[in-house]
Amino acid sequence: MPGMPHSSLPILELEDFAIELAHTAGGIARAHFRKSFTIENKGASRFDPVTNADKAIERVLRQAIAERYPDHGIVGEEEEAQSGSSPYRWYIDPIDGTRAFMTGSPLWGTLVGVTRDDAPLFGLMCQPVLEEVFLGSEGGSWLIRPDGRERLKARRCTALEDAVLATTSPELFDSPSRAAFESLAARCLMTRYGGDCYNYAMLAAGFIDLVVEWGLKAYDIVPLIPILEGAGAVVTGWHGRSAVAGGAIVAAATPELHAAALGVLGADRKTGT
Repeated sequence: MPGMPHSSLPILELEDFAIELAHTAGGIARAHFRKSFTIENKGASRFDPVTNADKAIERVLRQAIAERYPDHGIVGEEEEAQSGSSPYRWYIDPIDGTRAFMTGSPLWGTLVGVTRDDAPLFGLMCQPVLEEVFLGSEGGSWLIRPDGRERLKARRCTALEDAVLATTSPELFDSPSRAAFESLAARCLMTRYGGDCYNYAMLAAGFIDLVVEWGLKAYDIVPLIPILEGAGAVVTGWHGRSAVAGGAIVAAATPELHAAALGVLGADRKTGT
């Protein structure tokens, strides 16, 4: 019952509610995309944009979660974390890829994920312009469209020389990690820039083999971990440990490719993970 405390909840109930949240967020985002919106710079030395659409989406989603599950924790990009008394915590990135959003590119999405006892339970990425929801959990990963759903499966690429590598921008790396990334890129078949959260969705769908990034926050990656793992991919920090806290991230289509990428990046490199 809404408003009552929960110690253990059916995952399908949570997923259905998360999909409702995604569609709500999509309506707000579409109302602003390629139209009028305001932009603020949150950064100091580097441009870090936020739009009024980001803020509106997070505010609405937080309110909906608090009304439905008042004992759940919430971690989002634009507002302070809200602690909860239950083992469940929601992670929200209202528009992952704000730079893409503000320049009219559809390679952005709303991220919603849930952890139970700090372990990712399920996650989704909604791209409302393309009418796509990528949903992942222990039972698998799916691309949901208005005309149905299809199972996601990462490509079985095992060698760096065959791999398509993606990252949002090399400018987001610090100097040591950028050098490591460039060493990895030199070993791969092809490297693509831009994409933000959409890169991870394309990895789960079998079109990209490696995504390597640096300096992510928990809300950037927690919702994506179940999508990747449900499609058979591997995602960790650069040291091979859990990616839940964010930081430097390696997502790979196969365990073999993941190990090869870690070998190039260097397990002893100081990456903040």
